Amino acid sequence: MAHHVRLSCVLDVRTAANVERAFTLYTDLLAENARQDPPADAFRLSVVPDYGAHRLWLHDTGTADQQLLIAFVQRCATALGLAGRWGFQWALQSDPPSVDGFGGGAHVLDLATGRTIDRISTSRWLDEHLTGDT
Repeated sequence: MAHHVRLSCVLDVRTAANVERAFTLYTDLLAENARQDPPADAFRLSVVPDYGAHRLWLHDTGTADQQLLIAFVQRCATALGLAGRWGFQWALQSDPPSVDGFGGGAHVLDLATGRTIDRISTSRWLDEHLTGDT
């Protein structure tokens, strides 16, 4: 059985120079990730004119690791001086379907500090509500 994390979001980096710097940060992160055993499932980074010239499109290629995506956004925020709130949603899918093979969640970061403001996992939420641990 395979579990797939699906995600798609944008990150506004404000300038063309920052877009170039973000791609360098992405390349560096993927090189570091490749040295891990096992490496995390990488996401794809691109610029799509429909989303804006300074907005990076971050998305899975069938599955992706949310923590790797968060690490990239935190690096961009620090290196590019980004501020404000940023977040994304993700979905978990199982192939073939299984009882615990579906879920999802969302994550919100404070770009200025790199800290998580809040996050939710629907699987954890459901477990907590079914067991009365809320």
